[in-house]
Amino acid sequence: MPDLHIAIMLIRNYFSAKVPFLLKNCAFLGINKPLIMKVLKSFIWIVGIFINFSAWAQTKPAIQFQDIAKWTFNRGTTISPNGDWFAWSHGPTEGDLKLTLRKSLDTNQYHFDIGATANSPVFSKDSRFMAIKQSAKDAEAKAARKANKPVYDKLMLLDLNNQKKITYERVRNFSFSNDNTNWIAIQFMPVEGAPRDPNAAKGTDLVLYNLHTQKSYNLGNVSEFAFNKSGDILAYIIDANGQNGNGIFIRDMKTGLISALDNDKAAYKGIRWNEVGNAFSLMKSNKNEQYKQDVTSVIGIRKLNGDASEKIVFSGIEDNSLPNGMGISANATPYWSDDLNSLYFGIAALEKKETKKADSTAKPKIEPKKEEIEKPDLIIWNWQDKSLQSQQQLQEARDKAFNYTGVYHLTTKKFIQLADSSMRSVMVGPKQLYAIGYDNSKYEFESNLNGQNYTDVYVVDLKSGQKTLLLENFYQSGAGGMSVSPDGKKLVYYKGGVFYSYNMETKATSNLTGQIKASFINAMSDSNIDKPATPNFGWTSDSKFVLIKDNYDLWKITADGKSATALTDNWKNQQLNVAGIVRLYNEDKGTDLSKDQYFRLFSNKTKQAGIGKLAAGKSKIDILMLDDHAYTDFRKAENGNHFFLAKSNFETAPTYYVAPNGNLTATKQLNTNTPLQSKYAWSSGVKLIEYVSAKGDTLQAALFLPANYQPGKAYPTITYIYERLTQDLNAYTMPAYPSGGFNKAIYTSNGYAVLMPDIKYTLNDPGVSAVDCVVPAVQAAIATGIVDAKNVAIHGHSWGGYQTSFLITQTNIFKAAAAGAPLTNMISMYSLIYWNSGSTNQSIFESSQGRLTTGYWDNWEAYTRNSPIFYIKNVKTPLLLLHNDKDGAVDYTQGIEYYNGLRRLKKPVVMITYKGENHGIAKTPNRKDYAVRMLEYFDHHLKGKPAPEWWSTGIKKVDLSAHIDARAF
Repeated sequence: MPDLHIAIMLIRNYFSAKVPFLLKNCAFLGINKPLIMKVLKSFIWIVGIFINFSAWAQTKPAIQFQDIAKWTFNRGTTISPNGDWFAWSHGPTEGDLKLTLRKSLDTNQYHFDIGATANSPVFSKDSRFMAIKQSAKDAEAKAARKANKPVYDKLMLLDLNNQKKITYERVRNFSFSNDNTNWIAIQFMPVEGAPRDPNAAKGTDLVLYNLHTQKSYNLGNVSEFAFNKSGDILAYIIDANGQNGNGIFIRDMKTGLISALDNDKAAYKGIRWNEVGNAFSLMKSNKNEQYKQDVTSVIGIRKLNGDASEKIVFSGIEDNSLPNGMGISANATPYWSDDLNSLYFGIAALEKKETKKADSTAKPKIEPKKEEIEKPDLIIWNWQDKSLQSQQQLQEARDKAFNYTGVYHLTTKKFIQLADSSMRSVMVGPKQLYAIGYDNSKYEFESNLNGQNYTDVYVVDLKSGQKTLLLENFYQSGAGGMSVSPDGKKLVYYKGGVFYSYNMETKATSNLTGQIKASFINAMSDSNIDKPATPNFGWTSDSKFVLIKDNYDLWKITADGKSATALTDNWKNQQLNVAGIVRLYNEDKGTDLSKDQYFRLFSNKTKQAGIGKLAAGKSKIDILMLDDHAYTDFRKAENGNHFFLAKSNFETAPTYYVAPNGNLTATKQLNTNTPLQSKYAWSSGVKLIEYVSAKGDTLQAALFLPANYQPGKAYPTITYIYERLTQDLNAYTMPAYPSGGFNKAIYTSNGYAVLMPDIKYTLNDPGVSAVDCVVPAVQAAIATGIVDAKNVAIHGHSWGGYQTSFLITQTNIFKAAAAGAPLTNMISMYSLIYWNSGSTNQSIFESSQGRLTTGYWDNWEAYTRNSPIFYIKNVKTPLLLLHNDKDGAVDYTQGIEYYNGLRRLKKPVVMITYKGENHGIAKTPNRKDYAVRMLEYFDHHLKGKPAPEWWSTGIKKVDLSAHIDARAF
């Protein structure tokens, strides 16, 4: 409707200019003047009707946070294996959900209630049956939580041929029988009233239901179960009270024959089938008089043949084949090698029980009762600790469960320990020929200080266990990380701006990218990382090529580096790049170039996105679609030819389409989203604007128009900042209760423009960089005439909160500011703890967002120059602060320090703290509360609405409860 309004206004203005000319020249033009007057009056009357209609249409209400509870939107989607069926869950933000099921190529739809949780359905492999868990309804779940009572899921099983359904109560788990389409296994919760003891037996009833004969078979005390790939064998574990009858069993799903493969008074767990489905492994743990822990054995089952199946049991204790004092870990699930000749598992230290020799002749000595000694409760922080004590506290459970990877070779009956106390991390490669080992012991201390992660890299021969040093002092890069070829013989790695391959058989190293006239250093990265890598898309399935991207083009490079082919045509000129590869074929190892391959595309210049196709056997990627949408999902039916994609833009929530037989030019819409949106005012559009930073860099910003935008009118504007944001130009923002208070869709609906600029950083100047970019962006936005220069505000959360806090010390361009969880003093923050991980902030400052190169003692000017607290006297902008008392990312004291400094200077500031909340707001009542307060705050400063009491005068503690009660919704 805004477009219609604009069109009418333009027509009216055009005729306003032309009418005097017509009237003045009627005689010359041969026009009857009374007639034209009559026509013009009629036209003006019609235009008036359209203008009035347009104005009426614009009376749609703005979205308020009180409307969010009923806001209906889609959750997860599921596609049947053959692609004939498409299902999605949907419902309000608060309340009960539904599942809609439809045929992909016709309009018939079926609707089912699924409760308050968005569980995803599962289809049988032949796509005839669908099963989904139905959770308790929202009201029931809330009542149960209040009464501290459990709630249970139901299972709905649906025959898609006739829509007949069966419902099962109190369901824990379920599984179809994979390629065998006859069965579903349904595991139930313990019987009502059974003790909820974590150490009690875990077995419950398992029902095997034949989908075609409708017959059921019950297995009792089952704790774990798993079908093999073909679905003709079910492996399951019995875990009964007192461990009576415990063991591992298999059931032949064709004959119904059950075979006990191992029985013992022991605990069994960890069934893992190999990929082919002709062998599986698990663990068995027994009490042992010598050790405090249970002693664990690995069980491997192969050559499946009922009771005659071959069983291998290995504990390494009896034959002392494990290192002294070590046993098999119960915390690493064992698995078979591809050739079924080796078992891989973890080992860990065993702790022996203390034994005392008894004197049979002496009378028992009666010890006097001692009062229990009260023990101190403390933490010892030693400067030589490789990781901080705070980190060790959080990782204690993980450290206790840590184990070293090892392998038992059945042919030689030999155990080989692959990882050890120095080389703790080992990645076993495909085909189990080699492993990659990482030893960071020399660098761990320094890495935990500055965040720069270095390691020594070894190649381990899995047959002999021999390790060979490949790389020393190797920087572990994310995008350019190591990847092993599908044949398990080669690996690719990145170092110093160059990608290399290494042949583990011949020990030959090849330079892959040195001969290519392009940079493989990520130009978009501006953190303190030496030559960060562009993405490595991995190996082709035949292990002959590696797919590596420079900053724009994608290259197919031979494993020896002798030949490189660009799969894209100099896309740098178009500022277009391959954003990622779409993995459509789950069974493939690597990228199979004998199949059509699809890629995500993105234009850095226009922010358009799309899909590209590399046809089987071809050498160039074709652009199939590139437009002003975000393509948030792209899938192929597992066993069918239909493709499915979701696209959205700033005004359309992700909506799914089917491309029959992969024809992307003939897509058909499958669903709709956010049905309430049409009843509310929405943003009138988005503009991509360019500006030049103070450093001379040409950058971009996204400017979202307010609802009912009228050209020529300037609007109050919120500048929302973080780092680079224009990549989200075409992203849809769902109206929601935000964790940081701000929601773009709701603000534009309420008449605000929203500016989201890109920020480019210079090392040692993160705050100054924000000023250099954000202020010119605001000035460029004002120059468009859309932004009211006198009513511009700024908001950011976390890193954006830091930049907001800094910007208002350097400029008065903003009328109001809101900063969430801001870092405000770089010097005090540098050595504080990042409590969510237990690590120090020093590493974040020196290798991540901080973008500083050293500690403050060597870089004092940079730390003070970029700290808001040292310029606090300059602040003239009112500030709303959010800082929660359990913030585990930015310490609560950072907000306190800034608040008290501003308060001491009598500058307008209010800080909101939600008790027990972390870095973002998690609890819905708190999200609602802060979102409304922030909107009230900006409405007051930018729209002139009355100031809320909590801002104008404050709320005393004795009045706070009544204040909250009056506002809660």
